Amino acid sequence: MSNHTQKLQNLMQRVNIPSFKALSRDAGVSERQILRLRQGKLTQMRVDVLLKLSQVLKISLAELIETFSPVTTQDDLPRSQTEIEALKTEYQRSQQQLEQQREMLIQEFQQSSLQLLESLLLQWPTVAYKAEENPQLAAIKIVPLVQKPLERLLQEWGIEAIAPVGAEVAYNPQMHELIEGTAEPGATVRVRYTGYVQGEKLLYRAKVSYVGFLTFQTSSENCVPS
Repeated sequence: MSNHTQKLQNLMQRVNIPSFKALSRDAGVSERQILRLRQGKLTQMRVDVLLKLSQVLKISLAELIETFSPVTTQDDLPRSQTEIEALKTEYQRSQQQLEQQREMLIQEFQQSSLQLLESLLLQWPTVAYKAEENPQLAAIKIVPLVQKPLERLLQEWGIEAIAPVGAEVAYNPQMHELIEGTAEPGATVRVRYTGYVQGEKLLYRAKVSYVGFLTFQTSSENCVPS
């Protein structure tokens, strides 16, 4: 029995893996890869294979590399040490790629969830605003039940409202969408339906109305003969 085979069996015993076949199955790697490890051919193995084995054996990748390093003589040390460092570098690169993939998956999940929540996101702040304007409405009682969880969800995802409903702000065509009247950039508009940003990314523009248009509309209605 080779020294590397004995080392591997010792590690397997610690985690109750009875055979090399079982190790192959649990780690999701071929028995040929395990044979290479037993033969001390660590540098011929891919880093993702070594990572799977280290996870099943419940040791770090660095420990696995150190345990099965092909270094046998002092003359071999420089070359083998270089190969080990190359493996460590590749491992770190793989970890970075996995982290990037994880972030992409989270963003994809958030985007798909936002599509489902779009109607609620755009309509709810306006409903809540109207209910708060008239406390006699029965709807005022359910506002906190929905608004607080929604606010926590948005905060966790780093999503912020552009401006609250009812706020009067300077018109910015990039952030606002006029739904009534016309306005020049910088003119005062009132937010009718809020919009959202996530960091520097615009998700939904806020729907606004020109304040002058609203004033004119109200005055015209008051002048209609009864």
